Amino acid sequence: MENLNRITAKNATLYPEKIIQFGEGNFLRAFVDWLVWNMNKKADFNAGVVVVQPLPVGMVDMLNSQDGLYHVNLQGISNGEAVDSIDLIDVVTRGINPYSQFDEYLKLAENPEMRFVVSNTTEAGIAFDSSCKFEDKPAKSYPAKLTQLLHRRYQFFNGAADKGLLIFPCELIFHNGTELKKCIHQYIDLWNLSEDFRAWFDTACGVYCTLVDRIVPGFPKDTIDEILQKINLNDKLVVKAEIFHLWVIEAPQSVAEEFPAAKAGLNVLFVPSEKPYHERKVTMLNAPHTVLSPVGYLSGLDTVRQCVEDETVGKFVQKVMFSELLPTLDLPKNELEKYASDVLDRFRNPFVKHFVTSIMLNSFPKYKTRDLPSLKKYFEQNGVLPEGLTLGLAAIIAYYKGGKRGNDEIVPNDDLAILNLLSTLWQNNDTQKIAESVLAAEFIWGENLNEITGLTNKISDYLKIILEKGMIQAVKWCLNKS
Repeated sequence: MENLNRITAKNATLYPEKIIQFGEGNFLRAFVDWLVWNMNKKADFNAGVVVVQPLPVGMVDMLNSQDGLYHVNLQGISNGEAVDSIDLIDVVTRGINPYSQFDEYLKLAENPEMRFVVSNTTEAGIAFDSSCKFEDKPAKSYPAKLTQLLHRRYQFFNGAADKGLLIFPCELIFHNGTELKKCIHQYIDLWNLSEDFRAWFDTACGVYCTLVDRIVPGFPKDTIDEILQKINLNDKLVVKAEIFHLWVIEAPQSVAEEFPAAKAGLNVLFVPSEKPYHERKVTMLNAPHTVLSPVGYLSGLDTVRQCVEDETVGKFVQKVMFSELLPTLDLPKNELEKYASDVLDRFRNPFVKHFVTSIMLNSFPKYKTRDLPSLKKYFEQNGVLPEGLTLGLAAIIAYYKGGKRGNDEIVPNDDLAILNLLSTLWQNNDTQKIAESVLAAEFIWGENLNEITGLTNKISDYLKIILEKGMIQAVKWCLNKS
């Protein structure tokens, strides 16, 4: 079988480079690049994507070995019918590693056709690092790298107003555009860049808040042989995703006219505010993911679908979504119930094996941003703690004990300081001390969660049940107590 490249792939088109993409991972390739591919096919967008590797170690070499080509396998139920499609995505023109190709990276700024920047550098990627220097090749942080690129473009085109860039961050943090713009302003100040450059950035460029929504399990290990037989080419970068997609962009109509997603029939919304969509998605999709994963895994389940369809854990998931999370949102109840039901259908997608272990990366920061706000609001509304969300936190703590589940090694993946704390605390199995110490870790939470009335004892009680009777009994106790 021949390797995939622009010689062996007969129908690949090479498009003019108009988009710079920071990030080469599964999500951007199955979401943004797939959207661009659709706009090229259906709306004459005629845009190619240059991928910039954000970290020294990454996948651009593999991407370049395939001339930027790869396949997206979409699977799911659409209008009651099963869909299982495989499409060749040909929009990526090349990948650049700025750590070894810094001059080539800066040359991207000199392309007059370049217009858009997209990124997904993880939830920690949009952050200001004062150690970054303008002379670094490249600067370490993503916002610093972007500032270097923007400054080169400003200089090369002599501050031309029509050479600004439109920037769509896809990192899953609220007000991602606002935070990214703030970081760029901080680098302008730190590096003593000119006020004229600042004015050009503020007026000629746009940095927009966005929300992305598509479940992307990634490389289809279980079905790759079957897929390769269908495409008859060796593709090492196949990526599997669900059919559902939504991109909400807080930007004016003039930006929408330059980005013809609507013309291509795509679910991309340009809106005055992405806040309600962000809160709905994070609360009703990401927050359930964060707690069902450790609960399901420690109950002997491996995928999101198994969790939702399990007789006991499935009831836990429904309880968390409909009884604990949904009432904390300020949107019409019928709209929220419809969205929650749609999310459950997405979780049940029979084609997608979304392994819960892939969701449990950095579980503590995820719980802080996705679940903790609803726990607090529920407590404020009802005067009692939400049992499901509380058990979810206890399950994360229990998962970080490590050890084994059957023959499988439990290997938590998080900030080293968090891993070290949990490793030390679990040496004596004192659940009260573990609960108190984890909740008191302000470097995780930014506050002392022991101050939430009853939370410490409830976490300790759940940990005792998990240790002595197992996770399934803890779930049953949670459901009965409710």
